[in-house]
Amino acid sequence: MKILLVDDSETSLMLLETILHGAGYHDLVRTNAATEALEFLHLAKKESPETQPPIDLILMDIVMPGLNGIEATRAIKNDPQLRDVPIIMVTVKDEEDSLERAFEAGAIDYINKPVSKIELRARVGSVLKLKQEMDQRKARERQLENLTRRLHELSNLDGLTNVANRRSFEDTYGREWRRSKREKKPLSVMMIDIDFFKRYNDTYGHLEGDTCLKQVAQAIQSSIRRPGDFIARYGGEEFVVILPDTSPTGAVTIAEAIRNNVGALHIEHSASDVSDVVTVSIGIAGHTPDDSIDSKTLLSSSDQALYQAKSMGRDRINIHTPGSCSF
Repeated sequence: MKILLVDDSETSLMLLETILHGAGYHDLVRTNAATEALEFLHLAKKESPETQPPIDLILMDIVMPGLNGIEATRAIKNDPQLRDVPIIMVTVKDEEDSLERAFEAGAIDYINKPVSKIELRARVGSVLKLKQEMDQRKARERQLENLTRRLHELSNLDGLTNVANRRSFEDTYGREWRRSKREKKPLSVMMIDIDFFKRYNDTYGHLEGDTCLKQVAQAIQSSIRRPGDFIARYGGEEFVVILPDTSPTGAVTIAEAIRNNVGALHIEHSASDVSDVVTVSIGIAGHTPDDSIDSKTLLSSSDQALYQAKSMGRDRINIHTPGSCSF
């Protein structure tokens, strides 16, 4: 446990060191002024928090020339990285106003000069034990926060393909619809289906089918570049892509990249009627959200566009608009 000693009296510092060494505390840092202590803690230089040395306890004299112990305590407690470091005031003054201001500044305890060996050991031991318990509790809280965050991430991922699952899609789609409506920007949705996937499973087995799904998911993921673009597994062999601030025409460019990337996988599919490798059909619908339609209608339109693409022979892209067209 590292302890910082702050006192302008060399005699007081030597006495503190002697008592603490005798109690088994050997990692001591001594400073002869409050400004020197702040420099050691890197507060005076305003350096990054990562460079601040770890300190477990500070013994601070109240009356010192220049910056006094109360002002130094306040500066330390105002720093987010140091506010939890306990500070014990060491002073010959036990007037209520000085001690009250010290506690208001953030001190946790005090001890009077001349320092009593028994009292100093007891107070330091008690405060360090409390500090250790607090550190352990915070560590457990951080672990719990990390675990909760990880569980939340996992609950939003499809376990097989490692892209977002349907629940995550529905949450994201709702947010993007509202944002696009608020900002009056276009929103496009793509429904993607692996052609003749049931036949693929029947021919190559479900293990190969799972591998195929993973590869196609990654091919789709690699085709969308912007941070706001979003892919999810919608169910079975279907995937859905959200493209904010994208018109249906712009979505076609991304859909073509998806078809090309899936084809470039060269996954053998001898049972397909359209190719000897795995292909996908894609339905696109786009709209600038307003009161004329709701989000379900746009999603339904992309699903209808996919259905039409499959009806027209698969391995193609179809846009569901008043002037519907295929590519």
